Amino acid sequence: MDTSAVNELDLIAMAQGSDDFRRVLVTGEHMQVVVMTIPPGGEIGAETHGDTDQVLYFVDGVGDAILDGETTAVSAGHLVFVRAGTHHNFVNTGDAPLRIASAYAPPEHAPGTIHRTKAEADEAEHH
Repeated sequence: MDTSAVNELDLIAMAQGSDDFRRVLVTGEHMQVVVMTIPPGGEIGAETHGDTDQVLYFVDGVGDAILDGETTAVSAGHLVFVRAGTHHNFVNTGDAPLRIASAYAPPEHAPGTIHRTKAEADEAEHH
């Protein structure tokens, strides 16, 4: 899927159709598009991207967005902009998967990355 020939994608359908924790859809020179699925009770994990801005669009589910210690409830239709240097986490507080479409600028993950679970993502990021 990760190709410069891709000019459009059905981002919502792709987010709804993926059960992977993280799936990189397309990577350009300056930006990357990713879909994520957080299971009930799960979280992305607290992190800070020093040089990367991130925007997250919530497709399905409910959760909490925690940015620099401030918590805001999010659900389908919400968009959260995370500026580089902001400590952040997103937690699924519902009974169904929290599905997110996200863009990183510049790219954060290797093109074509698929992490089926958070544990797999954590393992890959620590090596």
